[in-house]
Amino acid sequence: MSDKKIRAALVGVGGWGTNILRALLATDTVRLTHICDANPDRIRALAAQYPDMAFTERYAELVGNPDIDAVLIATPAITHADIAEAFFEAGKAVFVEKPLTLSLSDADRLAGLAQKDPTRPLMVGHLLIYHPAVTMIKDIIDDGGLGDIYYIYTKRLNLGVVRQDENVLWSLAPHDISILIHLMGGAPEAVSAHGGAYLSQTVQDVAFMTLFFSSGRMGEIHVSWLDPNKERKTVVVGSQKMLVFDDMEATEKIRIYDKGAQVKSAADFARSISIRHGDIHIPLVRTQEPLMAEVRHFVDCVREGKRPNSDVRQGLEVVKVLAAGDESMREGGEIIRLK
Repeated sequence: MSDKKIRAALVGVGGWGTNILRALLATDTVRLTHICDANPDRIRALAAQYPDMAFTERYAELVGNPDIDAVLIATPAITHADIAEAFFEAGKAVFVEKPLTLSLSDADRLAGLAQKDPTRPLMVGHLLIYHPAVTMIKDIIDDGGLGDIYYIYTKRLNLGVVRQDENVLWSLAPHDISILIHLMGGAPEAVSAHGGAYLSQTVQDVAFMTLFFSSGRMGEIHVSWLDPNKERKTVVVGSQKMLVFDDMEATEKIRIYDKGAQVKSAADFARSISIRHGDIHIPLVRTQEPLMAEVRHFVDCVREGKRPNSDVRQGLEVVKVLAAGDESMREGGEIIRLK
């Protein structure tokens, strides 16, 4: 299939789906042929704008269509499992927005399906691992530029959008969990979380989650849709240097601090700590929209039959962390080991 355009369908053209639509139309190796959305008014408006495409309100009408090679799903998270399963079982390559599913059993089932045909992608929309800044951070860490990694923490805060079918962990934390798994080079061993439900009695609006990795490394995630400030920040603390990625910055997104603390002698710990304050380096991060990179990566994987960077296995690991975080919140912050 690598010598021709893939034929794609988009299921779900709501808020984020419109962005995926834009990215698909700007990708020259894919031809968008079908659009599905449950909202009839939205379908009518899009049909008038794109008269050469086929439209439907029911995704079931597209499942058996032999003229569709790949499907991108941007529907509410509660529907992901059923729609992704239907299309993958029908022989289509599938891209599904994050989170992969809202239950561990559904994620396990999709991961099992994907194992049957490893050359056909089942990709999860972990957008930020395609961010050029995150790619740069990964390279810096892997090259030893920060020394041994001690811990990483992230903040994803804003006032809104408030959801009712998923709590703030499931809505916002998949971004940060996928970043931590990517940067740490693997999934955590255990999770602890606390959250608060203030706008309703059952849906947490704010959560703090700690991820415990091997060799004593730790990750901390703070997510909230009930906060006065909009923050999108990742901080990496290493034994030699420290790095801050602030996605709210227009240009200077990454700052590397030549700062650290070293123990010179264990004999007199209090007097043997050496604190180092050095220069701040601001590397140039190339300009590339993460969504465009993500969509192109999916299309390339379909054309070449290769495994995506954010494949269903990573999607499953993220869901495992989210499920453990939910369990920990119910148990008052108890540490939950991942199976």
